[in-house]
Amino acid sequence: MSKPRISIEAFSQIEVSVGTVLDAERVPETDKLIRCVVDFGEPEGPRTIVSGIAAYTDAASLVGRQLAYVTNLEPRTIKGIESDGMLFAVGSGDTFAFLAPDRPVPPGTAAH
Repeated sequence: MSKPRISIEAFSQIEVSVGTVLDAERVPETDKLIRCVVDFGEPEGPRTIVSGIAAYTDAASLVGRQLAYVTNLEPRTIKGIESDGMLFAVGSGDTFAFLAPDRPVPPGTAAH
């Protein structure tokens, strides 16, 4: 079943930026969640982002990686942790993959 199509104007409102993961850890008492501290090169400092990816990767392997995130969502509290963004990834199970730049870029580099 396909999802409804959105206009190019609606799509252009989504902000996707590359962030560098500074720290990552499993969220205690959960099966799926990993809390990451992510640098987007913003003056206010790194953001905390919670993602349901523990079935696909371990937290330690994320540190130092550059990954794509949606950065203009309203913050949301997940298991008592304020999450200020959403990891951009595709697939599930054996097809799960992160969306990441093919070479290092400055934190906060936006998708075009």
